Amino acid sequence: MDRRLNDAVLRGDFEAIKKLIEEDSNIVEQTLEGSLQHTILHLAARLGHVELVSEIVKLFPEMVSAENRDQETPLHEACREGRVEIVRILLENDPWVAYKTNLWDKSVLYVACERGRVEVVKHFLHNNMHMLLMLEVDMSTTSLHAAASSGHTEVVKELIKVRPDFAWKKDEFMNGCSPLHIACSKGHLDITRELLKLDMDLSGLQDNECRTPLHWAVIKGRVNIIAEILSVSLESAEMTTKHGETILHLAVKNNHFEVLKFLMESLDVSNLKNFQDADGNTILHLATVRKLTTMIIYLLKLGVEVNALNQKGYTTLDVVEADASNSGALAIIPALLEAGAKRCDQLPPNFQDIQQVIASPILGSSWQRKTTSFHSSSSSSQHSYYNHQRKHNNNSRTKKINLQSEGLRNARKTITIVAVLIATVTFAAGVNPPGGFSERDGKALLGKTTAFKVFLICNIVALFLSLGIVNVLVSVIPFKRRTMMKLMVATHKVMWISTLFMASAYIAAIWSILPQGKGDHWVLVEVVIVGGGCTMAVFLSLGILLVRQWKRKSEWRKQREDHKKMKEGSPKSNTSTVQEMKVVKKESHEGSTNSDVDSSDHGYHLF
Repeated sequence: MDRRLNDAVLRGDFEAIKKLIEEDSNIVEQTLEGSLQHTILHLAARLGHVELVSEIVKLFPEMVSAENRDQETPLHEACREGRVEIVRILLENDPWVAYKTNLWDKSVLYVACERGRVEVVKHFLHNNMHMLLMLEVDMSTTSLHAAASSGHTEVVKELIKVRPDFAWKKDEFMNGCSPLHIACSKGHLDITRELLKLDMDLSGLQDNECRTPLHWAVIKGRVNIIAEILSVSLESAEMTTKHGETILHLAVKNNHFEVLKFLMESLDVSNLKNFQDADGNTILHLATVRKLTTMIIYLLKLGVEVNALNQKGYTTLDVVEADASNSGALAIIPALLEAGAKRCDQLPPNFQDIQQVIASPILGSSWQRKTTSFHSSSSSSQHSYYNHQRKHNNNSRTKKINLQSEGLRNARKTITIVAVLIATVTFAAGVNPPGGFSERDGKALLGKTTAFKVFLICNIVALFLSLGIVNVLVSVIPFKRRTMMKLMVATHKVMWISTLFMASAYIAAIWSILPQGKGDHWVLVEVVIVGGGCTMAVFLSLGILLVRQWKRKSEWRKQREDHKKMKEGSPKSNTSTVQEMKVVKKESHEGSTNSDVDSSDHGYHLF
């Protein structure tokens, strides 16, 4: 950019710019060198020269939509710097420029929220420009995420008034974190309060690693955030991460002694202090591995179990003695020994088996998305083992159901693609029929033959059946698995009919263009035999598989009914009977809607 032009824009001197334009009309097309290639309007909007922007827009209105190297318009610069008057001027000239996004798909509203320009945000939201938020509906990252990350409370308040549902959106670029996750991680207390005031159930929302906002607050050591969440809901205090870690595990793992102390003193941690993660480690195991002397002494005073065995069969004393040369171990070993710590080879022979049976339901539950209760230490070993096995089976079954749901979605996409292909092929065959057109009147040359009429009917039926499938699949979005199955069964059968009509149209087309001599019919016979034979072979194979699946489902239902009758007929105490009935009811409900999964051992099912 010309130095004189640059200096004039920096001063906001329109008269000087006007003289330069009179000398060279192309000077306004110059951009700043060695930067983001801003135009003079970008620079004026950033600096807040209202009069200069107004005059430039009058002379060169097309510059409002000009883009720099990052595909940002002058409106992006005005929103980023909070220049409300300039925003009004630019939008009055071209309202559609508000819907342009930059190289990173950030809208003008997003950059305003990112910088906390609340006046600009209000201008958009209160002047029929809230449709800007519709650009973010299908995006994982929203303006609310940006405002929560930067700590702009007023902006967050304005956004959740218009789109409260954005508080539930997860940012996949940030490991599935919601705005509340981000606010808790950053330590923004006011934003945390506003989001919890909107919906306290947000405290139980989990990211891709099953971490709640409370988990993130513990990881970052935000005591004030922790206190705020616990004052609203205690449920998240019992939830575990994907690796079975509780809030106490995370506090020790990240060496936040003040957080650990606060949690120990604020909560009833009788069920948490000896809780084992997926590797079988208690909080004392983690503290000894990291040689956290102060934390270990504090935990021992609270009566934490010192001889718990992890998955490798090590006690806390084994862990610390494995690195006894470390200076930190000199103070830890005497404290552990004083509390009665022992090595694994000093424990009773059956100690590890007893502990694993008792701990197994806890370990099993750690893989659930939400831990609703902890088992009592007085439960019998047999009852604990049964619960563990049941949870393990439920986890395995849930994975199968998820795989089936994903398979149904993929099948839905496949049927849509096949239907579109059939429609494309039949449409092309319809406008370019076999035999071609007459040059005299444009009519089909073979239009009066029987074979052509058969071709035309079959082709039309195949085309419109396929179009019907496409319209149904893109219009109907089922939320339940049973509804999805019904939709798939219907569209699948229609697709087969469409395929058969397309095949018939092909045979009729071949028939119509073949020579009609006495010895030429064998070619048509070959086409019918080969094509029909292949089709019948496919139908026969699928029919056999379908019959086998129906047979398996019938046997499975019979076994389930027999098992249910046996359970109902066996004597139990009042408490166990109530619990068993709940399990039977749950299994009956799930089985009735997922019999394809439970009855199949081949990894697939037909519809």
